[in-house]
Amino acid sequence: MALKNKVMAYLLSKYVDFLTQRVTFYKSRTSLYADFEVEHLKDIDDAANRKIELRIAKNARLYATADYEASDKKEVFEGTSKLQIAAYQKKLRMRYRIEREKARRAIAKLTEEDKSGEQIKLIDQNLASFEASLAEELEVYKAKRHIAFEKSLERDLSKAKPTAQELEALKSRLTADNETYTAAVNAKREAKRAKFVRSNKARIAKLEGKLNNFQAKLKVQLERIQQDSYALPEGVILRAENLCMFFGGVKAVNDLTFDVKQGEIFGLIGPNGAGKTTVFNCITQFNKPTSGHLYLRNRLDEVVNLNKLAVHNVILQGIVRTFQNLEVVKEVSVLDNLLIAAHRQYQSNFFIHMLHLPILRLEEKVIRARADKVLAFMGLSLYRDWYAWGLPYGVLKKIEIARTLMADPHLIILDEPAAGLNDSETVELANLIRRIRDEYECTILLVEHDMGLVMDVCDNILAISFGKKLAQGSAKEIQSNKDVQAAYLGAPEEVER
Repeated sequence: MALKNKVMAYLLSKYVDFLTQRVTFYKSRTSLYADFEVEHLKDIDDAANRKIELRIAKNARLYATADYEASDKKEVFEGTSKLQIAAYQKKLRMRYRIEREKARRAIAKLTEEDKSGEQIKLIDQNLASFEASLAEELEVYKAKRHIAFEKSLERDLSKAKPTAQELEALKSRLTADNETYTAAVNAKREAKRAKFVRSNKARIAKLEGKLNNFQAKLKVQLERIQQDSYALPEGVILRAENLCMFFGGVKAVNDLTFDVKQGEIFGLIGPNGAGKTTVFNCITQFNKPTSGHLYLRNRLDEVVNLNKLAVHNVILQGIVRTFQNLEVVKEVSVLDNLLIAAHRQYQSNFFIHMLHLPILRLEEKVIRARADKVLAFMGLSLYRDWYAWGLPYGVLKKIEIARTLMADPHLIILDEPAAGLNDSETVELANLIRRIRDEYECTILLVEHDMGLVMDVCDNILAISFGKKLAQGSAKEIQSNKDVQAAYLGAPEEVER
């Protein structure tokens, strides 16, 4: 949870930076829209004016075409006539080439006797006469084209040249057309301007709404981070701060505050009904505290607010515990009991388990090897494959502690671990607790009625009564504390009675 909070805090800081940039962008864009609106409306006006100018120019050209000069029309007719004459001249040249080819062939057919000068001269004369006739024909065509040109020009000019009244009517019609077109363009322009202004205002309103939403989210996130942020003093692994747990009118834990340091064996003692197990239940979130806070520094050096964790997620922070009553599954083997305790260590998902893929088999192999290591550490290798139901009580106690080691513990909570053990088993348990603390580099919280065990193994002891703190210190300090003695033995006057 702490890691999640730190990741969220990091992402939130990036999000805040991004949000700040967006806010600045939106504000600047809001001001830019005003400038952009002016430029855009100017573009709309320019486009409309260009359309009007083009329409007026078009109508002006129509009027100028209707009022053309005769010289312009004459140029057109002259150009057309020249093209026609050139085409007819080309046609005559082609006829001359054909006739010349006929004369050449006629000469080639003459015999030696016929090839006298007279015959050739006759053929040349005929060819020259034909050429002259073609030239004369060309001149006649030119004369005809000239006459036709003059007549066509006179006819077309009489038709095309408008009268003053016609020109005035055309001018009036074109002017009215310009005015109508200008009014239509202006109406369209105003509609565009109104649409743009309307859409621009809607866009600005949307941006402002988004900006306000982002600002609200930012405020909530900052408040959440502020609530989650908590710094523990150096070396402190667990802090209970003003812890209260009420069951109706019963105050099981009442305003309890204490610190547990890293690597120490911390003892929690008190008379029956003092609230010791309730404190443990609050730490593991079996019971949600009525008020107060519980903070844990996990292996990643992250401070976690335990009150915000679900009970099944507490183990992920490295907190494991035993119970006063044995929770060993007696119907399975000792090894299976340890494997059950390691269920949160599996990284494979449901589909990998369903298909039993090689990665799952490798993971099971690793976890089984760890279980064998824990069994050897606890001196339980002999009972590896034995069913738990037939084992001695002292061995079952060891199995329960061994299960805590399978969860990669950071903080182990032992609730009455020596209950039901004889003296030799209690001594062995004391040595085992120290070994677990040293070799697994974890912190141990101990609730125990066996004062000999508590005073022997605990580095720091907290005594409580009726859910309130009586004293805290070393074993010697607790033993000499009068409040602790009164809580366990009663007041001196009560003892006399």
